[in-house]
Amino acid sequence: MAPNLNMKIASLAAFHRRQTECARNLKLEHKKILVCGGTGCVAGGSLDIYARFQELIAKGGFKFVDLELEKEEEPNVTVKKSGCHGFCEMGPLVRIEPYGILYVKVKPEDADEIFKETIIKGKPVKRLLYTSEGKTHATEHDIPFYKKQRREVLEHCGAIDAESIAEYIALGGYTAFTKALFQMTPDEVVNEIVLAKLRGRGGGGFPTGKKWQQVASQPEKTRYIVCNGDEGDPGAFMDRSVMEGDPHKMLEGMLIAAVGVQAQEGFIYVRAEYPLAVQRLRAAIAQAEEWGLLGDNILGSQFSFHIHINQGAGAFVCGEGSALTASIEGNRGMPRVKPPRTVEQGLFEKPTVLNNVETYANVPKIILNGNEWFRSMGTPSSPGTKAFALTGNVNNTGLIEVPMGTNLKEIIYDIGGGIKGGKKFKAVQIGGPSGGCLCLDHEHLDLPLDFDSLKKAGAMIGSGGLVVMDEDTCMVEVARFFMSFTQRESCGKCVPCREGTMRMLRILEKITSGQGTLEDLELLEELAETITDTALCGLGKTASLPVKSTLKYFRDEYLAHVVDKKCPTKACKSLTSLVIDPEACKGCTKCARNCPVGAISGNVKEAHVIDQKKCIKCRACIDACNFKAIKEE
Repeated sequence: MAPNLNMKIASLAAFHRRQTECARNLKLEHKKILVCGGTGCVAGGSLDIYARFQELIAKGGFKFVDLELEKEEEPNVTVKKSGCHGFCEMGPLVRIEPYGILYVKVKPEDADEIFKETIIKGKPVKRLLYTSEGKTHATEHDIPFYKKQRREVLEHCGAIDAESIAEYIALGGYTAFTKALFQMTPDEVVNEIVLAKLRGRGGGGFPTGKKWQQVASQPEKTRYIVCNGDEGDPGAFMDRSVMEGDPHKMLEGMLIAAVGVQAQEGFIYVRAEYPLAVQRLRAAIAQAEEWGLLGDNILGSQFSFHIHINQGAGAFVCGEGSALTASIEGNRGMPRVKPPRTVEQGLFEKPTVLNNVETYANVPKIILNGNEWFRSMGTPSSPGTKAFALTGNVNNTGLIEVPMGTNLKEIIYDIGGGIKGGKKFKAVQIGGPSGGCLCLDHEHLDLPLDFDSLKKAGAMIGSGGLVVMDEDTCMVEVARFFMSFTQRESCGKCVPCREGTMRMLRILEKITSGQGTLEDLELLEELAETITDTALCGLGKTASLPVKSTLKYFRDEYLAHVVDKKCPTKACKSLTSLVIDPEACKGCTKCARNCPVGAISGNVKEAHVIDQKKCIKCRACIDACNFKAIKEE
C-alpha cells in the first residue's frame, strides 16, 4: 500500500518513518530526467523541453534496457524541474539519472531523441554533450567547469526536484533540524555555529555564531529570524539559485537558527524581480506547514515557528540590515543610526538574527556533520565554501562554489576556461558596486578569495559577484558605471552618500569625456576617503571602493585620460577620433552615404575625410566600409 505522504508528521518517530518512505519511493524511480528549471534556462525555453518529456512519458508502452541486469524492464521514468546547475553558459541543461549524463544547449525538438536513445536504450546522444578542446564529456563530474568546485550549499541545485519536500527529506533533509530540536539544547546549537566559524555570506563576513549569541542573550524573549534574499548586486544570482533550486535547505537553516535563539517567527525578504524564487519559496513553506515542519508544536514538541515572505521593490539599499527591516515593517527602506544594532533592536524593535540565504543554507550540514567538518574546508579564518556568480569576459560563465581561499587563477582559468577570444586578462571586479577591482598581475593572480585577503587588497567578497574583464575594458569607465549605479541607488538619507557619490560621478563623467584634470584625481581620492569615513550605512561606506581600487591599480589609465586626453582601450567615445586611411580608401562613398550627420566628404574614387567637429562617433561609417579603411585613434 502506498504511503499517504500528505499526513501531518506529529512526532520524531513519525518523521523517521516518513523519511524511510520517501527514500524508498525515490529508489523506485529507475530513470530521472532533470530539466533545469532555473531562471536562466527557463528564459531559454526549458519549460517547453519539460512539457515534451511529460508528453513522451504519458504515452507509455515502452521498455528500457537495464544494462547492468541485461534484461528489459518496465520503466519508472520521471521528469522533474530542477534548480540551476550553474553552467549557465550552456543552458538549457538536461541531466539524466542514474547515468549522470548532462546535455547542454538542449532544444524542445531534442527531447524525442534523448528519450529514445538515453531513456530507452541507455546510450548518450553525443551531439548534445559538452565538448572542450576536442574532448567530449558525458557526465557532469567530468566537465572541467565542475572539477575544481566543491558544491556543498549548491549540492542539490540541478540534482533534485526543486519543488518536492519528499525528495529533500528522502536525501536527509530536515534531519539536522530534528537533531537541533530533540538532541541539542539551544546553547549547543548556537555554540556549534560559533565553533564552525561560519561567517556571513552576504557582505562583510561578520561571524554568524557571534550574532546568534548576541540575540540569544537579550532579555527580550520575542525574537525574529530574518533572511536577506534581496541580492541587489548587478550580475549576482547565488541566493536566487538556492531559493529556486533548494528552498527547503534555506528554510531548514532558518528553523535551526530559531531553535538556537528561541525565536517564534521568521521573515524572508526577497526582491519582487525574483518571481520564480518567490513562487518556489511559497510552495516550500506550504509543504513544510502541511507536513508539520512549520507551524505550532512542530513534530509534537513545544517549539513553534512560522515563516512569512515579504517582497522588496528592488531598492539596492534594502540589502542593508536596518533598511531591510524597516521595509518589512511597511516603512520606507532607509538605514538608521546605530546603536542600537539589529541584534538588540531589529525587526519591530525586537532582537533579530539577520543573515542571507547562503548563510542559512550552510547551517544544516554544520549541525549534521559538526563544526570540525566545516572547518576542514577553506582557510582558518574563513572556513567553508563560497558561491560566486562568474560573469564577464570569461568563456564559462555561471554559478560556481569553491572552498574559501581558492585563488583567482584557478577560478578564471580552470573553472572559467579563460578569457573569451584568447584576449588578455586585465582585471576582476568582486563584490559588486560595493567591491573593488583587482588587477591580475603577480600581486593578485594568486590572491586567495577569502574575507581577510580581499580586505587587505582593497576589495570585499560582498554577496559574491565576480566580473572578469579583458584588455579592452576601460577601468575609468568601469568606475564610472559602478558609481552611477551606487548614486542612483542611494537612499539620500545622509549627506556623504547623497552628495558625495554625485560629486564623484560628475568628476568621473568629466574624465571620461576628456575634460578631466590632475586636480580631479586628487579630489576623487579625497571624496572617497570622506565618504568611507562618514557615510551612515555599510553600503555608503563601501560606495567608493571601485574608484579607490581602480585609482590604486590602474592610475596610468586615469593619467592617460586627463593628461594625454586618450582612452587606451578606445572605450570612451569622447576621447577617440575616427580617421580614414587614404591608402586604403577606394572612394566608394558608402561611408559618406551612411553618415547620419554628413561629417564625411570626398569625390568618387578619391580618398574621403572626416570632419572631426561634425563627427558624433556613431561608428556607422566603420560598419559600412568594406575596405577597413576607417580606424579609431
